[in-house]
Amino acid sequence: MSQSVLKLSKQQIYSMKKHYYTSLKGSTPPGSIFSAKVQGCSITAYQSGKVLFQGPNHFQEANKWGNAASSSPSKKSTKPNAVTPYTPSDKILQSSHVGSDEAGTGDYFGPITVACAYVTEEQTHALKQIGVKDSKHLKDPEIQRIAKRIVEMNIPYSLVVLRNEKYNQLQQKGWTQGKMKTMLHHQAYKKLVNKLGFEPEAWVIDQFAQPQVYKKHLASEKEVLPPNTYFLTKAESHSIAVAAGSIIARSAFVKQMNKLSEEAGMELLKGASQRVDQVAATLIQQQGSEALQGYAKVHFANTEKALERLHKR
Repeated sequence: MSQSVLKLSKQQIYSMKKHYYTSLKGSTPPGSIFSAKVQGCSITAYQSGKVLFQGPNHFQEANKWGNAASSSPSKKSTKPNAVTPYTPSDKILQSSHVGSDEAGTGDYFGPITVACAYVTEEQTHALKQIGVKDSKHLKDPEIQRIAKRIVEMNIPYSLVVLRNEKYNQLQQKGWTQGKMKTMLHHQAYKKLVNKLGFEPEAWVIDQFAQPQVYKKHLASEKEVLPPNTYFLTKAESHSIAVAAGSIIARSAFVKQMNKLSEEAGMELLKGASQRVDQVAATLIQQQGSEALQGYAKVHFANTEKALERLHKR
């Protein structure tokens, strides 16, 4: 079986466990800290610090956490960070281009938001001056402040929001979250191109799927990959356009969460922790389980855990 291996610190492994909270397996192998299963990949983290990624998407998943070593190399395999026809060059990243990123995919409550931003080479310095960088290193109040500044600078952007009702309908139809994200990025890009009135020099996507998988999702909906499209993991650290898109997407997600919290009459927490289970249980108790359709990604394990909490009350 093809696989990738990382050597990480205990702190990194526990951060991973939190990230994969909704996908954790009930049983774990001897000597392991956790096991999880996501689309196309099984992850097992051991006390020794070794993390094993197995399955067709092992490179993609492992590359989210570091530079993985493959223990089953083949001519058809693509190593993490290897240069492919879809890898943007430094020249592309430093020139005018579109960048896109999403928010809300790992959160039980709230929608998925995707934003595309077009940044010219001349605007790069000004965006850095107002604090545009990887949104993972920014707190929500900073993100909202910077997003407002981006809008004030008239940076062309587009935003697409997949609300929970539609998310749950698509999931019931058999759409994976990967396909949903693909179509959202594609829709956001088309909206931005329409706004710009021309085809941008390049489009850099913060990679969440292998290019061939991304193209397959598009083909299933009779869409094609635009020319000059590139994929890069951790792209928000290398592309100012992706960083700007990431901030706009996160800001929109925060606004949507605030709105949903107001509608629910309680604070809906971000993430997918045990505290989220507790909030979900309270929401079900007050409004019924059907209400979750409008607030949450109901296929997450949090729904079942919330129901279990209610039965114990």
